Parts: sequence; structure tokens; C-alpha cells
Amino acid sequence: MNYQQLTEGRRYQISVLLERGISVSEIAKTVKCHRSTIYRELKRCGEKQQYLPEKAHQLSVAKRQQADKYRIPQQRVDFIEFLLTNDWSPEQISNVLTRAGAKVSHEWIYRFVARNKQQGGKLFRHLRQGQKRYRRGKKEKAPAIKNAVSIDDRPDVVDNRERLGDWEIDTVLGKHGTGAIVTILERKTRFYLTRKVSSKSAKDVSQATIDMLLPYKEFVHTITADNGREFAGHEEIAKALEAEVYFAHPYSSWERGANENANGLLRQYVKKGTDLRTVSDEDIERAQHRINYRPKKCLGFKQPVVVFQEMMSAA
Repeated sequence: MNYQQLTEGRRYQISVLLERGISVSEIAKTVKCHRSTIYRELKRCGEKQQYLPEKAHQLSVAKRQQADKYRIPQQRVDFIEFLLTNDWSPEQISNVLTRAGAKVSHEWIYRFVARNKQQGGKLFRHLRQGQKRYRRGKKEKAPAIKNAVSIDDRPDVVDNRERLGDWEIDTVLGKHGTGAIVTILERKTRFYLTRKVSSKSAKDVSQATIDMLLPYKEFVHTITADNGREFAGHEEIAKALEAEVYFAHPYSSWERGANENANGLLRQYVKKGTDLRTVSDEDIERAQHRINYRPKKCLGFKQPVVVFQEMMSAA
């Protein structure tokens, strides 16, 4: 299903369906959005019988207007313009400023250049590939992943590692064109899963994710991913596992830090630049086994696989 964001009209539709006693799942299907969107909408605006579509829409508009992309400080804008005139690319500017705590996306910078050009400015001339590159940047205005739910909306229980069943997901790449390894880690126990896939496509990554987590479906509440296009099938994953998928902020790998750390351990067995066609499934499984049986200080020097099994048995 092609889910869409809520509009004012859809909010009135939600109000009518709530009055009829329709379930949240059915409402989500009717208005073409994810059920988690409906739950968040009701949570923000009160109980079902108190849902006011006009007020809900006003709150939504206000929230969008307060979003970071609408609040780039003028001093930062001036600095971005200065770096552009020194022939820095939008990607370089975004990466450096974000790491310095002055977050800005390269898509925003391309849009800034586009507005400058429309106003007669010449910033576009400083882009490395001139007008051709400028056009490609402008096309990136559309989000790579549809209906992505931000980590900002993730329940606090996930941040606090209070329960079993909140996972982080990533991909480890081999030599270009030789495939990837999908890696998934449970946040509380650090239990780690790996699966080699022939490509980094959303289809292959989604299927591998479902296959790996389906045996533990009862213990899959949330999955947190980065913004890579390989996770564009997040709605299929969420449906198959009856879980919620959230996306970290761009350039914020620390928001999936436990998974990143485990991927670093995996690199001891699968070096960067390895042709994954030369790595067998047994090799990947052996590496996963060794990582899961390493005692972890954060677990009181217990082994992740042991802690995970103990918590599943106790649930």
C-alpha cells in the first residue's frame, strides 16, 4: 500500500471513523497511513472521543514550522554561503557542520543554491559539476524513504533499554558490487544477527531482515535503522514482524551505537573491501557466533547469547 502523510482532509476522515467505532488498523488502511501515525495523532490530541481534526491539523502545521530545516540560523547560512564560494560541495559542508554540532543536510544546501539561482545569484557556478550537478541535487528534494518515522517518535522505553525486543539494524558492505551483510542487534542484550545478501537492494535487505527476526517475532517491538535506501522496505518489515520501524537522524551513527560497535567486531573477520563472493554463509555464521559468545562489560561480563536466551525464557 502506498501510505501518505496526513492532510487536513484525512484528519476529518479519521474523526468520522473514530465516531463510528472503527479500529485504528482499519482507519489506517482507509486513510492510507501507517497505524503508528494514527496512534501518535491520538496521543498528541487526546483520547479518541476528544479528537478534534482542526486542532490536530494546527498542531501538525506548527510542529513542521518549528522543525530544524525551517530554523537554520542566519549566521550558519552565511557560513554555508562562504564555504560554497570556496568551492566546497554541499556534501562536504553538511558533513563537517553536522559533526561540529551545526546540523544541516546537503539536500537543504542544494535547495538553498536553487533559491539563490532563482534570485539571480551565482552560487550554482561553484558546484563541482556545474548546472548538471545542481539539477541532480534539486531532484533529491524527494525523500529516499517514504513514510519514514523519525527516532524522535520512538518510545522512551527503547532509549532506556528497559525491555527485551528493541533492535538496531545496519548493513556492512563488501567490495563494490559483491554484496552486503545485514546486521541486527538487540539493544538490551547485545545479541547479534548477521546474514549475507547478494545486493544492497531494499528487496534483499527486507527479506533477510524478516527471515532473521521471524523466529524471535514475539520479542521484536521496534527496529531502528539509518537512512540508507536499503531500508526503503520498512513498511513490509513492520507488517511481517508486527513491529515499529524508526529512522535515526542523518549522520548520527551514535543513535545506533551498539550495532555500530558490533559491526566493528565483525570487521575483524570480514575486512573492509573484501569480495563477499569469497565469503561463505558458514564464515559469516562463525563470526556471528564468536561475537555473541564474547563476554561484555556492559552485561557484567556475561555473553550476549546467554543473556538473550535467559531473558526469552523468563518472559
